[in-house]
Amino acid sequence: MKIMVSACLLGENCKYNGGNNRNESVLRFVAGHEVISVCPEVMGGLPTPRVPAEIVAGRVTTRDGRDVNREFRSGAQQCLELARREQPDLIILQPRSPSCGVKQRYDGSFTGTLTEGPGVTAELLLRNGFRVIEA
Repeated sequence: MKIMVSACLLGENCKYNGGNNRNESVLRFVAGHEVISVCPEVMGGLPTPRVPAEIVAGRVTTRDGRDVNREFRSGAQQCLELARREQPDLIILQPRSPSCGVKQRYDGSFTGTLTEGPGVTAELLLRNGFRVIEA
C-alpha cells in the first residue's frame, strides 16, 4: 500500500513551533508500506519555526496578522500534484491544522477554539477524490 502522511506525524520537525507530532500509532500502521512524507506549509515556502496561522475569513493569516494564504495554497497544490503523480491508496493528515485538518481546524480566533471543516490541503485532496483521514 502507498500512503501519504503529514511529515510531522512521522517525527519530522516541521511544525510551526519547530517540533513534531510524532504518532506511534501512525508509525506502526505505515510500517512496511511505501510512505510519502509531506508538509504542505514547508512545501509552500514557510520556515520552521514560524508564527502560528489559522484560517481567518477564508484566508490563512498568522497570529500577528501576516497573510500567508499564498504559501498555504501553494503547498496544498504541491501536495495535490504529488498525490496525482504517486496515487496513494490513503492519505493520513494531522488533525486540527489549517493545512491538514480533515474534520476540524482552529477557528481563526487564535484561542484554541475548533470549528468544523477541513484545512486547505485536506479540502483540496478530498475535493479531488483522494481517500483522506486524520491521525
